[in-house]
Amino acid sequence: MTTPDQFASVRYIVDDVQAAIDFYTTHLGFTLATSAAPAFADVTRGPLRLLLSGPASSGARALTDGAQPVPGGWNRIHLIVDDLDTEIGRLRTAGLVFRNDVVAGPGGRQILLTDPAGNLIELFEPAHRNATTGPARS
Repeated sequence: MTTPDQFASVRYIVDDVQAAIDFYTTHLGFTLATSAAPAFADVTRGPLRLLLSGPASSGARALTDGAQPVPGGWNRIHLIVDDLDTEIGRLRTAGLVFRNDVVAGPGGRQILLTDPAGNLIELFEPAHRNATTGPARS
């Protein structure tokens, strides 16, 4: 079990490790920690360590039942942003692709971004809260 001072790690299967490194470090504020590209790299942001496993990595090997790990799916990392509209504008200007439009709910607003392999990143702006009135209404 990890302790509070350790990273929380998430593994993403990617098609191109260098493209994934470039995407996360250029657009989402991650820092390259280790690279053994083209097989593997890990990037960090705060307490999150994102393991980028290419086709030649052990994390991308077929399972004993023959199932092959592939990029994509609905699991995703969740990154909190201060101003969702500003982030969307910045990332669209850089030519990045979103999977949906902004979705709003009682906890805040979110949008899904895809990395070069099709893995999802949720950008989330929490609802502004007031101790006496609860969530802000828009």
